[in-house]
Amino acid sequence: MKRTRTFSAGRFLWSVVAVFTIAAAWVEPAAAAGRRTPVVEAVEKAGPAVVNIRTEQTVKRSSSPLFGFADPFFEEFFRGLAPPKVYKTESLGSGVIIDGAGHILTNAHVIEKASHIYVAQPGGEKELEARLIGRDELLDLAVLQVEGGRDLPYLPPARSDDLMVGETVIAIGNPLGLGHSITTGVVSARDRRIPTGEGNFSVFIQTDALINPGNSGGPLINIEGELIGINTAIARQAQGIGFAIPIDTAKRVVDDLIAYGGVRQAFLGVVPGPVGKAFARAQGRAGVLVNRVEPGSPAATAGLEVADVIVAIDGNPVGSPEEFRALLRTYTPGDRLQVNLLRGTRETEAIVRLSSVPDGYGLSYGERVFGLVVRGGREGVVVSRVVPGSGADAVGILRGDLVAEVAGERLAAVEDFDRLVAKNAGREPLEFLIVRGSRGYYVKLP
Repeated sequence: MKRTRTFSAGRFLWSVVAVFTIAAAWVEPAAAAGRRTPVVEAVEKAGPAVVNIRTEQTVKRSSSPLFGFADPFFEEFFRGLAPPKVYKTESLGSGVIIDGAGHILTNAHVIEKASHIYVAQPGGEKELEARLIGRDELLDLAVLQVEGGRDLPYLPPARSDDLMVGETVIAIGNPLGLGHSITTGVVSARDRRIPTGEGNFSVFIQTDALINPGNSGGPLINIEGELIGINTAIARQAQGIGFAIPIDTAKRVVDDLIAYGGVRQAFLGVVPGPVGKAFARAQGRAGVLVNRVEPGSPAATAGLEVADVIVAIDGNPVGSPEEFRALLRTYTPGDRLQVNLLRGTRETEAIVRLSSVPDGYGLSYGERVFGLVVRGGREGVVVSRVVPGSGADAVGILRGDLVAEVAGERLAAVEDFDRLVAKNAGREPLEFLIVRGSRGYYVKLP
């Protein structure tokens, strides 16, 4: 009997151990399941498509054969005799793969001045070289493509027009190529208009999810793991505020960048100007004054007239020429929009179908508005005629001068002059860099 009791006690002990082992096995998955929140699931869904972007820039600096020990006069005199020094610099950012062809969406400033672009997936030891497909500096968007990237995980664009203020959003970045950087928050505002410099405005999603420079270019996703925006670090001095480019805006740009390498500019045919403070006080709202309606343009076809005041586009209030241009940039040729306007004291509206910018519009605008007629030459863009009494004539531009820049962008051909003047039409005064002989000077026209 004693031997039997010993055997039973041992069997009981092993039974207890087995029960606790099985219980522990059940407890661990249950605890993990409790921690698997919707945020975790959203990150798991979107994370594999987020990449680190590393760029290399080659910088050349002139050097002096006198090694800085001579008089400044001689330094300047001998400058250029010694070969320039070449430096390589690097910058980091994030991006998101958006399709099975290996296209990557990021910010334009992330790849600015890059001579080589490399991308790496989370935890990936191997970098892949990417090429630039196209970019739009005004909206700060760029599309890259990884060669042989058809097997990479991707996150297709969703939509941002149905965002709700207060809903949870997640900002993902991969700033160092070592893994994800995740911040969460809520949508604070859907259509926040922010000045982005040089008279430009853009429309952003505002969130309290922290977006630092290294996360710039990464995706903003909703709780379902869907791509709703592209993070951008535009307000580094702001604490607790992040901004993202709405994916609906980005999709319009991406399609053009992939198809054409650039963005087709929608053309309304209106040159906007500010309204007076007296008008704003009297009407209780702001607007933009129609200073010019281009003949044969969509605006002319729809019946818009000089001195009309545009107060809204598709229900979005317009308070300044900058906001007007920012809204217009979110449309593409062929889109229809509703323009609400005041004609005298009467409110009316017009339905306009936008077109592409007409060929040569910038050239004709330059002649009509600035008094500049240009042609291509061996040296670059050459002034072939100055209209007497024009703005160009008043500031002293002469036939034979070179036009090197328009609005801060360099020119290589007449096509660049046409494109840049058309893009900046209505933003007068417009800055030009004029070169005469060995000297250059900036002028503002008209």
